[in-house]
Amino acid sequence: MSTSVKVTDRTKSHLEELQAEIRLETGTNVTQQELLERIVTDTYESRDELIDSFRDDFEPLSDDEIERWLSSSSDWGVETTEDEIDAVLYGE
Repeated sequence: MSTSVKVTDRTKSHLEELQAEIRLETGTNVTQQELLERIVTDTYESRDELIDSFRDDFEPLSDDEIERWLSSSSDWGVETTEDEIDAVLYGE
């Protein structure tokens, strides 16, 4: 089964460059389809890095920043239960 996949001009150019480099380094001609299949198969087998590449760049607070943030809180002398917090947050 063959399906078309639309790619940007930049991606097409990258595929062509990879094709040429493979041909120069190995003497083997590969089609763009073969190249894409190899890329997808190899990436699928070790997908953690690919998945991580779609995550937002999140930098957690340093210990000093956490301490500074927590130090600005104060005790109001009122006990609050988890149920009361849930009721405020989730309307339960």
